[in-house]
Amino acid sequence: MAEVIVVGGGVGGMVAALLLARGGHQVRLYERLDRLGGKLAEYEREGFAFSLGPSLLTLPGIFRELGVERGLVELEELCRYRFADGSELRAWRDPEAMARAVDRLAPGQGAAWHAFHGWARRCLDASRRTFFAGPLGRPPEHARPGDLLAVAPGRTLNGLARRFFRDPRLRQYVGRYATYAGSSPYTAPAALGCVPAIEHGEGGWYVPGGLPRIAADLAGLLAAAGVEVRTGAEVAEVVAGRTAVSGVVLASGGRDTADAVVVNADAAALYGRLLPDGRRLRRLARLGPSSSAFLMLAGVEGRTAGLPHHSVVFSADYRREFADIFERRRPPRDPTVYIGCSAVDDASQAPAGAENWTMLVNVPAGDPGRWPMSPESYRDLVLDLLARRGHDLSGRLRFVDLFTPADLRDRYGAWGGAIYGTAYRGRFAPFRRPGNRGPRRGLYLVGGSAHPGGGLPLVAMGGRIVASLVEEDFPRGAPRPARAARGAR
Repeated sequence: MAEVIVVGGGVGGMVAALLLARGGHQVRLYERLDRLGGKLAEYEREGFAFSLGPSLLTLPGIFRELGVERGLVELEELCRYRFADGSELRAWRDPEAMARAVDRLAPGQGAAWHAFHGWARRCLDASRRTFFAGPLGRPPEHARPGDLLAVAPGRTLNGLARRFFRDPRLRQYVGRYATYAGSSPYTAPAALGCVPAIEHGEGGWYVPGGLPRIAADLAGLLAAAGVEVRTGAEVAEVVAGRTAVSGVVLASGGRDTADAVVVNADAAALYGRLLPDGRRLRRLARLGPSSSAFLMLAGVEGRTAGLPHHSVVFSADYRREFADIFERRRPPRDPTVYIGCSAVDDASQAPAGAENWTMLVNVPAGDPGRWPMSPESYRDLVLDLLARRGHDLSGRLRFVDLFTPADLRDRYGAWGGAIYGTAYRGRFAPFRRPGNRGPRRGLYLVGGSAHPGGGLPLVAMGGRIVASLVEEDFPRGAPRPARAARGAR
């Protein structure tokens, strides 16, 4: 049995702590905020509830395996895409219905979508046997000949879209999946095209009461497993010698020793502050940060006829939009806007006769004080754009509260407010992200900035991978390494 400290109570850290405690290890979890869940957080005002993080759950089986038994609602319509020319694509969970919707948008392209979806299924199967199966750098046990070629290693996501679709709107729809990793479709690997196999294979789900209920369920499971949880407790330093970690120092001045330290924080925060490492920090800088988010949380009076739970209003020039984000480092003048309204399926999320609108725009990580316009001016730009494209909220807004990259940076210690750590730049970028085993014995990384990536199912997979690594390195029954007695906590 090992003593394990988990730094950070995001979903990845919670999953790792839960599995290790169930495996017989003694686990203590320190979280800087006064609650668990990390970015899986809720914001409430005047009876309106908003999810600040994920708004759609995929691969729910991962959480059911952990014991999260909360009832889920499967969405028949996953998302509604509106293009700059006014046309729409309704993305149905059922693959046959989706192909028919594609044919209505672009006659004759339904067969192309079927071919694309078939490729996505093969890519997902190969990824499950390889990339998702374990830590980076380890030969996968169940890989098959051809798995590498199945993920189209020589293509970008945009290149993959061009391979299957003639219609530029369908290419834009495929490119949207790069934003699930905070990246540009013009530089991200084609492997991100496996996402439709998940959404149209295992579905997209909503949690009644909001997705942050998953964090509450995991917190209950941690308590039942005997994990010692300290909220409002910031870790200031990971203590390490030349070869191994030995514990942490708290911002309050207390110290705690352990055999292993699992860091559920941004890798840039680990190597920049908790355990300074200039070489690894420079490596992250070369990859560059993922995109951040500009969130507009609106209490909207009245009900909008036909409004789906999830919708996307696309920009007119996708390439220019991503050049703004990743090259010119400014908020796009013509952004794509995600709109989420959970009140469509859950009356508890807004007062009677009203709606809770979450509007999200991808923006560069960094200080909003350097933007060419203020966040308030950018809010007005986004609202004007939505009005021109069929979502006019004039006279209906009770309030619009803003969250910028600065809020993500300050709340979660995210690198400039980057949502997913480093961006996927280059065809092999997923393999250049930080791995789960750190540069000292007993140090492990989990969360959206580490392998296998961000998003609820991936950080949960990461927690599972880290728990297995700790089990390997500190098997039960083996002699524990000598270390100093535990200090004050």
